[in-house]
Amino acid sequence: MTNRKKPELLVPASSLEVLKTAVIYGADAVYIGGEAFGLRAKAKNFSLNEMAEGIAFAHARGVRVYVTANILAHNEDLEGARAYFAELRDMKPEPCDGLIISDPGMYMIAREVWEKAEIHISTQANNTNYETYLFWQRLGAKRVVSARELSLGEIREIREHIPAELEIESFVHGAMCISYSGRCLLSSFLAGRDANQGSCTHPCRWKYAVVEETRPGEYMPVYENDRGTYIFNSRDLCMIEHIPELVDAGIDSFKIEGRMKTALYVATVARTYRRAIDDYFAGEELYRENMGWYKAEIAKCTHRRYTTGFYFSDPAARQGKPMDELQIYDNSTYINEYTFLGAVEEIKGAGEGRLVRIEQRNKFAVGDAIELMKPDGRNGRVVVEAMYNEQGEPVESCPHAKQVLWIKLSENGEGTPAELHDLLRVGNRVGTD
Repeated sequence: MTNRKKPELLVPASSLEVLKTAVIYGADAVYIGGEAFGLRAKAKNFSLNEMAEGIAFAHARGVRVYVTANILAHNEDLEGARAYFAELRDMKPEPCDGLIISDPGMYMIAREVWEKAEIHISTQANNTNYETYLFWQRLGAKRVVSARELSLGEIREIREHIPAELEIESFVHGAMCISYSGRCLLSSFLAGRDANQGSCTHPCRWKYAVVEETRPGEYMPVYENDRGTYIFNSRDLCMIEHIPELVDAGIDSFKIEGRMKTALYVATVARTYRRAIDDYFAGEELYRENMGWYKAEIAKCTHRRYTTGFYFSDPAARQGKPMDELQIYDNSTYINEYTFLGAVEEIKGAGEGRLVRIEQRNKFAVGDAIELMKPDGRNGRVVVEAMYNEQGEPVESCPHAKQVLWIKLSENGEGTPAELHDLLRVGNRVGTD
């Protein structure tokens, strides 16, 4: 076991609900976006009031909150950014813990408006060498997010050349981008929406073929099958099996990608990495013993096929990972084994009359076998014995999204009865393995 400090687990949140889920399910810190200046404009994002509530919720539980302002700004963005940073600075009852910025102009405005702000440099700034890290530190940055193209060896070398107080943050899980450090023009060219301004349409996930200009309408697949190819479609990053290597490289913050993801995704990934990190620091033998659980759990969140990205590439030889290990050529389909049904928001009654309140997210019915996912890592299997709407009327199913329901669940399954903050999920493996 290394003597290095335990890394921060940094989890994304697209909304106030997801922020609270991330906190409850094990995040040390959460990163969020406001309604402007972030790179996930299509996410629900946070109003200033929601941001204030989320920060207060997180801080009450010892969790830090960072706000993204990582667009590549144009002239018309600058005055708005000045006002936005002032609003973040003056937020009550307390401001966020840090800003995530990529653009030097945005950095200078943030530093001018909010002199004492803790600033982290986004991966969008192409942070590929230790001199870049030192450059940002001289300007007052607290943390630099490594480019996704770096190997663990390169990160280790950066750590050896920078002061201990300058933190390294690196992505360890989630969607990858075909473009260098996420700087992409495909969306602008093909859909008129600028990925570097937060409006990416993800054309890297689309299906492509070749057309010879004198033969319009004759589509020739780029790859050897008749369905075309998804030549830009990256696999998802997953480093759950390599916590020791990440720690030994000197990474201070393990970042999860996914500010467009659901509460179930965030809970699943946060809980799994939380346990893996804690187990490793309790003893590497324990971490190895529980590897089967981590891999089984991380497979339950929506994902594309997994890769370790560039972490084990050989940059000295100017060779990255073989393309068939990074890319998915035959489809852009997610693997989605589990469906989110809702979270336990309230409990009333006891014994045979015990009911739990949820806001339904996907359809299910009386008689269905479902799984309870608990913040501490346990899972419990139960059956929906009865279901009532807000008026107390019995219903057999719930076809309407966000319908508020009171549910009676069996208590003779695995684990303990439903408890506050449990997530309800159902999948094709529930009740069959």
